[in-house]
Amino acid sequence: MALDKSEVAKIAHLARLHVNDSEAVEVANRITDILALIDQMQSVDTDNVAPLAHPLDVVQRLRADVVTATDQRQLLQQLAPASEDGLYLVPVVLE
Repeated sequence: MALDKSEVAKIAHLARLHVNDSEAVEVANRITDILALIDQMQSVDTDNVAPLAHPLDVVQRLRADVVTATDQRQLLQQLAPASEDGLYLVPVVLE
């Protein structure tokens, strides 16, 4: 699909871009090249190709799931102005 200067001018107007006549020819050529590449990529037979999550077959190294912080809930609750049943009590904002 090839674009001409008038179509580029319409697209530029819709995108609110200023493209003069000399730039319009270059933009039309570049867009035509991009559309030709898309057509070429769509013509490739991918029926027997499984989708990939990542192009490289690598495995992420995971760290051991080990508890590193101790439970300080009681200490922190003692510092709070008001707490009850393990919850912090705060003033009512909306009634």
